[in-house]
Amino acid sequence: MTLVSPNHRKPIGVLDIGSNTVRLVVYDGLHRTPLALFNEKATCALGAGLESTGRLNPDGVPMALAAIERFVHLARAMKVERLDVLATAACRDAEDGPAFLQEVERRSGIRIDLLTGEEEARRAAFGVLCSMPDADGIVCDLGGGSLELVMVSGMNIGRFTTVPLGVLRLQENSHGLRQRAQDMMEDRLKSVDFLPEAKGRHLYAVGGSWRTLAQAIIAQLDYPIHVLDNFTLPYAQALKLIGQISRQPARSLEKMKGVSRRRAPQLPLAAQLLEVLLRKAQPESLVFSVYGMREGQFYLSLPDTMRDGDPLLSAATEWARAAGRFPEHGRELMEWMSPLFPDETPHLARLRSAACLLGDIFWDEHPDYRAEQAFLKVLRLPFMGLSHTDRAGLALAVYHRYSAEEDLPLVTKAAALLTPDRTRRVRTIGAALRLGHTISGGAPGLLARTRLERGETTLMLGLPAGDPIYYPELFSKRFERLAAELGLTPKIITV
Repeated sequence: MTLVSPNHRKPIGVLDIGSNTVRLVVYDGLHRTPLALFNEKATCALGAGLESTGRLNPDGVPMALAAIERFVHLARAMKVERLDVLATAACRDAEDGPAFLQEVERRSGIRIDLLTGEEEARRAAFGVLCSMPDADGIVCDLGGGSLELVMVSGMNIGRFTTVPLGVLRLQENSHGLRQRAQDMMEDRLKSVDFLPEAKGRHLYAVGGSWRTLAQAIIAQLDYPIHVLDNFTLPYAQALKLIGQISRQPARSLEKMKGVSRRRAPQLPLAAQLLEVLLRKAQPESLVFSVYGMREGQFYLSLPDTMRDGDPLLSAATEWARAAGRFPEHGRELMEWMSPLFPDETPHLARLRSAACLLGDIFWDEHPDYRAEQAFLKVLRLPFMGLSHTDRAGLALAVYHRYSAEEDLPLVTKAAALLTPDRTRRVRTIGAALRLGHTISGGAPGLLARTRLERGETTLMLGLPAGDPIYYPELFSKRFERLAAELGLTPKIITV
């Protein structure tokens, strides 16, 4: 199954010259959900030593020049339609930053946007909003040189600031002393008076160091979903786990699953800073986001009409078009089974719509493994706008489109994330998908000639009389299974 759109849109590149890393991401054209075709970074640590010398790291400069030159040539070879090159805190704050950027432009023939702290914060916020349009709280984007803090609500950006608290600055100034790092954090966050506005809302953690922290926590919890985006912890649990990691020596963290040796020295400081922010903000929950400044740049380049799209349904539609046999059938299934869910909320209807769109894109998998492969792929696909509970529910709905069993260990673990009512719901969606595809063969226009009616004790399926397509013996067992999921008596009538 391919997940690349067949429309052959020209790719879009974003090259980020950061304080710790230089990274190129090339996206599969301009559409609502950024799909990365290429993602590579070079750790150059341009901001190392900046706090004491005021200059870029002399060891990192040649590495960064070589990496940027490579990335620019790669982007050209990939025939990107546009390459946005952004420089952030280290180049902004270093006295030799402008000269370095001039040399980059001279060597590579590109134009670089040196972002202000405001511009960097704005892009970080829109990166989160690109994924989670309903984000409400404070976006905290931790880089090597700076920390961006932005209030967001309802696709609107509120108060924001940039603070010189990147992990490289913390590492340089603290000299391995926890209390010294604590004093620096407290002192530089003193002026951020809007942190308490996040109380009872959400704190969105963005940046490579915090992604590593999320990986470590997922490994410790033996959590069933290893997708980092939208991994969420309640406030009390987040404070406890992150506090524990912040007090561990870097050497012990190197042995922790999910932690790279390169990130380990910075992880206690990154965890300590997050612990401080959590205590000051007291959010309802901590949410990790893998989308930040680069995705914000991508999102801001979209046409206005495209920005308003739902990221989940846009992606599901793209994949249905790319890999489904009859893409339009998903919307027919959505309408056809709606009588089964009379009290459905808009949020749950959105998830059911995604399941209907995705329900046929695994048709070319081997029948013996189709259910398992469908479950694993939906569980791990790069969806935006999905909480982990919703991701598990969507994967299980598509799984039950192919199988009624739950005997796979990972399926059982994922099901444990759902309430009993939610479990019954996704099983019902799966059974309805299986029945709908069996009745119509996936061909468009046929389901509309049938109807489902849910009564107090009976589930009725109405079929056209005298049409050989709707021979009930071929799908009566699947209709009985759907009725059983609802606790109703099945009844087939012809009209």
